[in-house]
Amino acid sequence: MATEQVFIALGGNIGDSSTIIEQAIEAIARIRECKLRGRSSLYRSAALGDVPQDDYINAVVKIDTSLQPLTLLLELQAIEHAYYRNRDEEGRWAPRTLDLDIILFGDRNIDDSHLVVPHPEFAKRRFVLEPMLEIDGDRFVPGYGSLGYLTDQAPALCMTKLDKNHG
Repeated sequence: MATEQVFIALGGNIGDSSTIIEQAIEAIARIRECKLRGRSSLYRSAALGDVPQDDYINAVVKIDTSLQPLTLLLELQAIEHAYYRNRDEEGRWAPRTLDLDIILFGDRNIDDSHLVVPHPEFAKRRFVLEPMLEIDGDRFVPGYGSLGYLTDQAPALCMTKLDKNHG
C-alpha cells in the first residue's frame, strides 16, 4: 500500500509538558501503518490568545503512513485522550495537556467537518514552522511556499529551542 508523508504538530502546557510530548512522540511511532521519519527538538513558546497561561512545549514529527487521514486523526485523538485532553470542554486558546494536529498530509487538500489540511493556521505559527524547518528544511508546500519563506513571514513569537536536558 502506498504511503504518504505527514507532519504532526505536538504541543501542551499542563503538567510535565516535555515528558508528555516525548511520550506522545513514542506513541505516534507505535501507531499501526506509521513509521517515524523525523522529529524536531522541543521548543518553549509563549501561549497565543488572551487567556493567561503557562508557556507551551512544542515539537513536530514527520511520519510515513498508509492510513487514511481520518483514521490517523482518530489514532491521534486517542493519544490525546490518554492524556486527558477533552476538546469539548476547552476554549480555542485554553491550556491543554496535549494537542496533536495534522499539519500536512502528503500534498492533499482536505476540507471537511473533521479535518482541514493543510492546517489552516500553520503558516502563521512559528512554533510549528521552526520545528518543521529543522526536520525538513527543503520542503516546499504547494500554495504556500518554502518553509524558510513561511518562517521568515510568520509573526514574531518568543520561542526557545530546548536541549534534551532541559524542559
